[in-house]
Amino acid sequence: MEYITIGNIKIKKTAALAPMAGVADTAFRTVAKRFGACYAVGEMVSIKGLAYSDRKSAELLTVTDEERPAAVQLFGCEPEFVPAAVEIAERYSPDIIDFNAGCPVPKVAGNGSGSALMKDPALFGKMVETLVKAAHVPVTVKIRAGWDEEHRNACEIAHIAEECGAAAVAVHGRTKTQMYTGKADRSIIAAVKRTVKIPVIGNGDVDSVESCVSMYDETGCDLVMIARGAYGNPWLFRDIDDFFEGRPARPAPSLDERLDVMREQIELLVKCKGGYIGMKEARAQAAFYLKGMPGAAKYRGMCGKLSEPDDLYGLIKLIKTENNI
Repeated sequence: MEYITIGNIKIKKTAALAPMAGVADTAFRTVAKRFGACYAVGEMVSIKGLAYSDRKSAELLTVTDEERPAAVQLFGCEPEFVPAAVEIAERYSPDIIDFNAGCPVPKVAGNGSGSALMKDPALFGKMVETLVKAAHVPVTVKIRAGWDEEHRNACEIAHIAEECGAAAVAVHGRTKTQMYTGKADRSIIAAVKRTVKIPVIGNGDVDSVESCVSMYDETGCDLVMIARGAYGNPWLFRDIDDFFEGRPARPAPSLDERLDVMREQIELLVKCKGGYIGMKEARAQAAFYLKGMPGAAKYRGMCGKLSEPDDLYGLIKLIKTENNI
């Protein structure tokens, strides 16, 4: 088995879980790690919000021992708030601090953060430099191919990140304007790999063992990161780990197993966030697990009405009964 090193952190060269706001919470990350994710990055947290001791932001920074190696992710565009934010973030003992310069959503990019920083290389560099100086752990950066097709500057931005002390760079092969449509361009990831000497993490459209292997082969990246391909499918990390460990491929999980893992993840979600918030967020998580199964449309519709754990248990019982489990 091969490993990569980010700063002083050793990571198995299989597949990592990408940071996903509103999805990759502690429960999701924990289950992914149990199934073989080699590394996980938490949901993004506002640097300015942390500097003002925003309680909600701080709650997103918790890293459990079961998740390690793990990173917390920060976003923002005002360097003056970085030292205070990093000081607070490091209280949660992350292995790595990741800086988001790739988020395309309007409420982030529209305020000059996330992927908007790719339009301002000087400010981007200042943010990375300030983060590296303030942090006592490795700092990595997440970027996209560029802002749009006319401004595909991932190589330039990655080089700046390296020059400013970043320990690794993750590249999503789409532009900001693409959002999550179309196909991720692996050639830009390969170009970044040729440009910098620090580890490069490839991200975009990995949803199978085959697409993970081809991402490595086509880009030469040092690590593969999976986002939407892991929705309701932590077994993907197990299958990738099996492949690289030389173990035989296992059968796809049975419906019974899918339901059991879904229940475990949602119970952990409720434990972490409480019944009201946990069950509200469980609606989407449960729907991910049920996608593609017999009667999925009806069951996923029922997921939207989950309000308490008993609703979940009732849904699972119904699915098992109607599928003779």
